[in-house]
Amino acid sequence: MLNADVSRRRTEAVSRGVGMQTQIYADRALNAEIWDIEGRRYIDFAAGIAVVNTGHCHPKVMAAVAEQMGRFTHTCHQVLPYENYIRLAERLNAAAPGDFAKKTVFVTTGAESVENAIKIARIHTGRSAVVAFGGGFHGRTFMTMSLTGKVEPYKKGFGTMMPEVYHVPFPQALHGISTEEAMAALARLFKADLDPGRVAAIIFEPVQGEGGFYPAPPDLVRAIRQLCDAHGIVMIADEVQTGFARTGTLFAMHGYDVAPDLVTMAKGLGGGLPIAAVTGRAEIMDAAHPGGLGGTYGGNPLGIAAAHAVLDVIEEENLCARATELGSRLKQKLAEIRATAPEIADIRGPGFMVGAEFADPGSKAPDANFTNRVREEALKRGLILLTCGVHGNVIRFLAPITIPEPHFAEALEILEASVAAARQG
Repeated sequence: MLNADVSRRRTEAVSRGVGMQTQIYADRALNAEIWDIEGRRYIDFAAGIAVVNTGHCHPKVMAAVAEQMGRFTHTCHQVLPYENYIRLAERLNAAAPGDFAKKTVFVTTGAESVENAIKIARIHTGRSAVVAFGGGFHGRTFMTMSLTGKVEPYKKGFGTMMPEVYHVPFPQALHGISTEEAMAALARLFKADLDPGRVAAIIFEPVQGEGGFYPAPPDLVRAIRQLCDAHGIVMIADEVQTGFARTGTLFAMHGYDVAPDLVTMAKGLGGGLPIAAVTGRAEIMDAAHPGGLGGTYGGNPLGIAAAHAVLDVIEEENLCARATELGSRLKQKLAEIRATAPEIADIRGPGFMVGAEFADPGSKAPDANFTNRVREEALKRGLILLTCGVHGNVIRFLAPITIPEPHFAEALEILEASVAAARQG
């Protein structure tokens, strides 16, 4: 079986709306390595978009799922509940940022967790408006697509977005957008178009994912918290991509001196199995009436078992510290490459959630073509990279935090060679 043959079948069978960055079809994977159906090996610096932070097929995760499969795979927690759902909620309530009583609800996807956070904020406040940030990504359902601050490819052609969703700029130092400007835009919004007394929630990513790996400055997060407190607005941190040791702390919000009211999470929680959650202040989480939250597959037993194992692995293998170490070394290597590659305009991100932004050295304009050449050159050499950013000019590095040392060193060598080859091309 060849990748090209399967690719032709995909074109005939799968909607073209499902975009793909490669035409490499996976056969098996282990930790940070993937082998395709032709037997070629790759080092994975995508991790399923920050899903397998604990690596592909971590033995502890696999064993937990296998053990659960031997018991039962589904009952629907709303029909026949199970203890490990409750125990995982207890663990997340204790682990999530904020020194206050918390409760949790489990769902299936990141978009679903954001949808439910908005529902909870609306029913708690009795308000309907939501403020989000330009460049943010929150999902592909109609509410989360409306919250997303990027038109193409997420909103283009899908018609009218959900009402009462407003966007303000997100700070980007490289592009001259400061926290002061972002907060001034929010103040203008409240003066001209939106009574803050109608706002249910302000939602933001502590590090913008699809938007380009821009970390939220501490003064922005502090200002959002103060604004929410002043107007009775629910502060939502979307940690779907930042969560679970990726940024050097279990949640990215642990790196700030204020806590959100609600946290959305998914991706890294399940170690490869679909599970998502909303965790937050108990009084806010309890605003919904029985039956108002949940779903048939929400908190599926296999995902719950995997999540318990993921939390164990993060603690036992000290993955928060490991993420900080790997990220520091990656940024150091990128800085070395930058000395001979002025196309690298910026290197940023906490822990092992690192982004490198590329721009034309002369005009300083975002250079998506060069960025894509780097990605393609890396792929030829056996390294899987992802791009992101409103302009498509950022490479995001999301390798498993458990990546073995030899594979990490090999990947850095490939990265350096790929940038050099892109400059020649």
